[in-house]
Amino acid sequence: MPNNITYRKLKVEDLNDDFLARFKRYQVTNKVLANRENSLYEKEDYFIDDWDNAKKVNIAREMRNCVLTGGAVIGAFREEELVGFANINNNHFGKTLDYVELPYIHVSKNYRGYNVGKSLFYLCCESAKKLGARKLYIGAHPSIETQSFYKAMGCTLAKEINEEIYNREPLDIQLEYVL
Repeated sequence: MPNNITYRKLKVEDLNDDFLARFKRYQVTNKVLANRENSLYEKEDYFIDDWDNAKKVNIAREMRNCVLTGGAVIGAFREEELVGFANINNNHFGKTLDYVELPYIHVSKNYRGYNVGKSLFYLCCESAKKLGARKLYIGAHPSIETQSFYKAMGCTLAKEINEEIYNREPLDIQLEYVL
């Protein structure tokens, strides 16, 4: 079990193009949840997620933009190694502007199962509250493992669907978490 995991809110200067260079996104998916008429069901689906360097640079740039627009990026570190990260955008939406998006929450392959994701999630909740949000909105990866994480955190199917977020990844499960 890894120890000495520290968490900190990141600044623009922390988020250079090499920010994710050694991060291991690798995930094998065999089963997913799918949403049919607001009801989830399990189905077989095999694919591998493994970010290449171009994807990592693009995400680092998204993280910089998040900070520059008033959002928050939180990193989890073991010594100087980035082992997880998550962010909250500062763009309120929904009928009563209750939501902010949790676009990314990822834990490097070798550090999954050690509550790093749980800690990042709760730190993002604190950041979202400081931004005045009442709910997190998550377009969540459909893998059984990812969905199990969000269910354990208390997330439910989103009551309002953000079409822009949905259209980015129509197979993602649209979730919310009441702060």
